[in-house]
Amino acid sequence: MTERKADGTDAAGVETEVSAPAGNTGDTVRGAPTAEASVEEERQGVVVRDNRKIKDPGKAASTPAPAEPVSEAAPAAESVAQEESTEADESPGPLGAELEALRNDVDELTRDLQRITAEYANYRKRVDRDRGLATEQAVAAVLATLLPVLDDIDRAREHGDLVGPFGSVAEQLTNSLTKFGLSSFGEKGDAFDPTRHEAVAHRTSDEVTEPTCVDILRRGYLLGDRLVRPALVAVADPE
Repeated sequence: MTERKADGTDAAGVETEVSAPAGNTGDTVRGAPTAEASVEEERQGVVVRDNRKIKDPGKAASTPAPAEPVSEAAPAAESVAQEESTEADESPGPLGAELEALRNDVDELTRDLQRITAEYANYRKRVDRDRGLATEQAVAAVLATLLPVLDDIDRAREHGDLVGPFGSVAEQLTNSLTKFGLSSFGEKGDAFDPTRHEAVAHRTSDEVTEPTCVDILRRGYLLGDRLVRPALVAVADPE
């Protein structure tokens, strides 16, 4: 049973409404109730109405909370900060001028380094070429001093004196000089070449159609493609 106070509210402070039995309409009967009224009242009981408004917890839980408005202040602040930093970078200041000067110095030093590298590469090529030329000249000078010995060997071979141990020594000497790149030229019947032959005699002949070496007085020698000594020849011209 809900306990009611004297002002008609229950213990929770909520107004309750008590309905009288249906048979007690009209004027209120003063005095002791009759037996029939007591029985009827006990049978019908007392009707209590609770007028409190209770919220549905399920409905309250399902209601989504209002979304917080997206703040536009943060993107705006970032945009302003980026613009300020860009302006600071573009604005010519002491640091910007110093950076530009350093860049110019680096570019100039880079160009100097490239120029020096190219000059050094050309210098190395020139030194290698000069070194090779000096070596070839030195070898040619040494071989030139041995050419008279080779001339004597050729004359001994023509007379048939190149036999025995002397022939073996002459053959070894010729082979050793050949290893250094020395080669001889000048044979009868070769076309006359003024760059390689030195003509010491001329005559005419109906057996040739062009100037031809008809006699070899001394062999010529080459060191690679370098002319060490021209050949002495007798030349026959066509009639």
